[in-house]
Amino acid sequence: MKNKKWLLGGIALALLNVIVFNVGYANRPIGASTAFPYVADVLTGFTSSEYFQKIATPGNWEVYFLFGALIGAFLSALISGTFRIFTVPERWKNVKGPETGKRFLWAFVGGFVLILGARMAGGCTSGHILSGGMQLSLSSLIFGGVAIASTIVTGKLFYRRAKND
Repeated sequence: MKNKKWLLGGIALALLNVIVFNVGYANRPIGASTAFPYVADVLTGFTSSEYFQKIATPGNWEVYFLFGALIGAFLSALISGTFRIFTVPERWKNVKGPETGKRFLWAFVGGFVLILGARMAGGCTSGHILSGGMQLSLSSLIFGGVAIASTIVTGKLFYRRAKND
């Protein structure tokens, strides 16, 4: 079963989707991006706004969902013995250099662009690909294909070495 981890992951994801879409339990799609404006509104006191009222229920759910994902990933890394702390991944060091500040700047810029796009689209990658894809939503399947293709192109362009290397 060692080479079938993808199968176990797919089954686990399908079971998770059944649970989160269960009307008697959560009745929420898998998603993450609404948690960020929800937390920002709570921290800044903008909870009386019309937008906050619209995102209050899914935002609250997604905060718990993301916290559970964080704890699950941490426990998985501990159990598998792969947990380690580093600020600059090896691939980044090899192509962009070891500077932590530069890595944090690009991580922030990438994260900002990602969350901005997610909010403009009214959803996030996890919501479209995981929830919409499992429901065979045509728009989510198209989005998933475009997201994968753009990730490959961006990675190729961003991580290409300088001509003098």
